[in-house]
Amino acid sequence: MTKLIIQIPCYNEERTLGMTLSALPRQLPGVDTIEWLIINDGSRDRTVEVAKEFGVDHIVNFSTNQGLAKGFMAGLEASLRAGADIIVNTDADNQYCADDIPKLIQPILLGQADIVIGARPIWNTQHFSVTKKLLQNFGSWMVRLASKTSVPDAPSGFRAFSREAAMQLNVFNNYTYTLETIIQAGQKGMVITSVPIRTNPMLRKSRLVKSIPSYVFRSAMTILRIFMLYRPLRFFTLLGSIPFTLGTLLGMRWLLLFWLVDPTRSRAPSLILAAILILIGFQLWMFGLVADLMAANRRLLEENRLRLRRMELQRQTRDESHSRR
Repeated sequence: MTKLIIQIPCYNEERTLGMTLSALPRQLPGVDTIEWLIINDGSRDRTVEVAKEFGVDHIVNFSTNQGLAKGFMAGLEASLRAGADIIVNTDADNQYCADDIPKLIQPILLGQADIVIGARPIWNTQHFSVTKKLLQNFGSWMVRLASKTSVPDAPSGFRAFSREAAMQLNVFNNYTYTLETIIQAGQKGMVITSVPIRTNPMLRKSRLVKSIPSYVFRSAMTILRIFMLYRPLRFFTLLGSIPFTLGTLLGMRWLLLFWLVDPTRSRAPSLILAAILILIGFQLWMFGLVADLMAANRRLLEENRLRLRRMELQRQTRDESHSRR
């Protein structure tokens, strides 16, 4: 028995949620059960009422707005507790074409991938400005470098997760889950693939991209933070190599000038600056070693959390099977 749960994070979506839900499937080849789940992220309109009118199976309620990332993780947790084998995440603004869900889940059904991300036709999307298209491509390229994956559309929220992949994900960023989950999954060795998808006409402006400079800054900080979190030794080694190399070159210049040009002139400022740069580089390397040890502890904690989550879900499955008898 394969159960698919389609989850939709919602924040004041009464105007577009009905259109999104009406397009979602209730039956698909290779799937025995399809259920819908919405995460009501502190909506102040009729979002929940609309969801109930369209027969949504599960509703996760936040009393106040928690943000997209927390809503996404709450949806994964609720979907896992509801027995989902595959979880599809889509947006409430009907941006993504629901008819592409079979294409999205096919690699997971065939056991070819843990996570599948829908790649939008960015350059053919009319409501995207040229600047946004360029930034989307540049951001996806940065994510590919950080995650060692080949995802062409990293910010896409139309994605599918296997049960095992969903249990391993942990989102630390409060802004968005899209970039972090790809980098995290890539660092954990999950198989990520992409499939081309279609998009629908824009019904409202993006609430995540309030301004291009803000989005670029937040996305860059997310990539940097996750890279520091999962590759701290490499990050601080590269960062520390910059002042250490500059200090070493400056020290060599001081030696050459001292021995070959004028031994009577001390050039103390250059020597002091070289020593400071070398010390800064060395300290950053030490930070990297300490951070790497902390990362090892974090990995152990994540493995323990995964074991506990598996045990909890197995116990829940057994209890449900006993209750049906």
